[in-house]
Amino acid sequence: MTKQERAMNTRHALIRSAAQAFDQFGYTRAKLAGISAGAGVSSGALHFHFDTKAAMAAAVESEAARTLHALARHAQRKSPSPLQALVDSSHVIAQQLRWDVVVRAGFHLNCRTAHHSETNLRQEWLECVRRTLERSAAHGQTPPQAVREELTAAVVGATAGFEALARHDRTWLSRHTLTGLWHTLLPQLATPKALTQLQPAGTDSVINATGSTTAPATGSTAADRPAGAGALRS
Repeated sequence: MTKQERAMNTRHALIRSAAQAFDQFGYTRAKLAGISAGAGVSSGALHFHFDTKAAMAAAVESEAARTLHALARHAQRKSPSPLQALVDSSHVIAQQLRWDVVVRAGFHLNCRTAHHSETNLRQEWLECVRRTLERSAAHGQTPPQAVREELTAAVVGATAGFEALARHDRTWLSRHTLTGLWHTLLPQLATPKALTQLQPAGTDSVINATGSTTAPATGSTAADRPAGAGALRS
């Protein structure tokens, strides 16, 4: 293994350890000593890669954003229609938030009111929903007379609420729970013809193909991991 490869592996280990600490204790209570110990490296190695805890939090957030963007792009490319892509995006993002500690911690850090970042993942999700509904209307899936801003607000409010509730109970982000949400929302979003072609539970081939490039978080259980698994910009 080259020196560069060892440095990259150390950095990845530190990011994952930091994510676990932020997820368990929160940003303020997470300790650098615990993060370096969790990664199995010295405090000197930690400071070689990250000057401060804030820099480490930014790295966790950046990695989470990269993963979520990739997942959203995947759903947009592989789903059979714009409205189905919205459903599938919500499932794959919820799936990753549920079982990947880096994504979960990074998303929470990004959404903290006291945390300043160039990326606003919730705002990106809102814009993704809005653009997807506009494409859905252009494809004849969504009734043209529908008030899309109100529908956008309903989708974003419901999914953001599930994410907040899942901080104490991850079943709020389960596929079963999201399927129930889409069973309720889709009749308001889709034309009668389009509704017969939509899958509230998501497209299996899209959902099961995600997560294969990201290792499960340490301490995750089988229930936390996505079935079939080894962005928000649309």
